[in-house]
Amino acid sequence: MKALVVYESMFGNTAEIARAVADGLATCYDVTLAEVREMPPADGADLLVVGAPTHAFSLSRPATRADAARQGEVRAGAEAVGVREYLDRSSRLDGLAATAFDTRADKPVTGSAARKAMRRLRRLGCRPVAPVESFRVTGMTGPLAAGELGRARQWAQSIAAGVR
Repeated sequence: MKALVVYESMFGNTAEIARAVADGLATCYDVTLAEVREMPPADGADLLVVGAPTHAFSLSRPATRADAARQGEVRAGAEAVGVREYLDRSSRLDGLAATAFDTRADKPVTGSAARKAMRRLRRLGCRPVAPVESFRVTGMTGPLAAGELGRARQWAQSIAAGVR
């Protein structure tokens, strides 16, 4: 079985979570880990997992990515495209197992990039296989809160076990 993990990451925190998710899925799947700017097709995947940072209570937009870039040094190419654009450009994904995760500040926040992504995945015809998950960062540029990488691996392992 094949899994595709697609993520966007401005400062590297969401990328770290995506790698941990890929590691957790690798117990049951042949995993492809791809940055969203690569626009990887989901063709041939049995599971799609998308991950994004929460920007302004939702998925990033060009303006929020530009604002993030003013906050600190961002990863090369991070401003070009996000999960929002990736899903907007996607063809139908009828029946594809999918879920989403996000990273967000380690404080009470409303809104979630993962919930918005999952809503878009459902509109594309995906079949939700697990509740979305949020992983905490200690500040806008990070680092990840303690224990989040392990929690991401466990979340992914539970998805892998549940889908099988």
